[in-house]
Amino acid sequence: MSQTDYRNMIDEPTWAFIKATDAEYPPDTATLTIAQQRAIYDRMCRAFHRGYPAGVVAEDRAIAGVPCRVFDGPGPMVLYLHGGGFVVGGLESHDDICAEIRVRTGLGVVCADYRLSPEHLHPAAFDDCIAVARAVGADGPILLCGDSAGGNLCAAVAHALRRTAVKILGQVLAYPGLGGDSDKGSYLTHAHAPMLTRDDVLFYKNIRHGAPSPQGDATVSPLQDTDFSDLPPTLAISAQCDPLADDARDYAAKITAAGGCALWVEEAGLVHAYLRARHTVPRAAASFTRIVDALSAMAKGQWPQGETK
Repeated sequence: MSQTDYRNMIDEPTWAFIKATDAEYPPDTATLTIAQQRAIYDRMCRAFHRGYPAGVVAEDRAIAGVPCRVFDGPGPMVLYLHGGGFVVGGLESHDDICAEIRVRTGLGVVCADYRLSPEHLHPAAFDDCIAVARAVGADGPILLCGDSAGGNLCAAVAHALRRTAVKILGQVLAYPGLGGDSDKGSYLTHAHAPMLTRDDVLFYKNIRHGAPSPQGDATVSPLQDTDFSDLPPTLAISAQCDPLADDARDYAAKITAAGGCALWVEEAGLVHAYLRARHTVPRAAASFTRIVDALSAMAKGQWPQGETK
């Protein structure tokens, strides 16, 4: 595996973010017990929490039996699925991100507290997310948005619900892991990237199943589907310095090749989990603006340009 020199690829504000994250969430955290990982992750999330914009309120309530945090607002509702390797995260981890999406898009937001591994192996998380999507979608069109593992779940839900009564107006995936080939491309080029390594990816991939990840199952690895037609308009975003970078690129290309509407953006010099840097790193702020602008446009059927297919 090649060793990429990140000294000039990553700018000073991003290095400061990496160092601040490492101080809260050491790079070897994935080697600790699950309980320890969750405690460290929760502490890190609290340290980076930016609070709510003025006037934002949220209510916790069950939707389809799944605990959710709801930021009430006009539709279409945004269903946000959080990252965390299917192992960590919940209603608190991306709470402020969802609050800011609510304000900046003007749309209502629902964050689903799906079940985590290893206590709940696949398809538990997928089942929870699709149940919430169906329930929220019964009241009107929805949008999907998620980061990392949440991006995987968004895509899996989109594949499962196409050609159904649930109308998904679009999906925005931030540095998603979609089941690409871990033995080539960015998985090797960025195997030792800051914030997320290839070894981390393999750990989270396999712990979801209690065994090696199955192949060819779109509910696990949307990139391994054999049909990419009739999917909603998609914005797939890679962080350049991330072993998962090729997944977003390849996913958008497959949708486009199938006649769909998809756009891939590679965020230069950014690292996995950069959404927490949206207030301190200009590149991350610009990417977050890209995300909320895409959701706003998709809600109107105008992404990426003109009327969507």
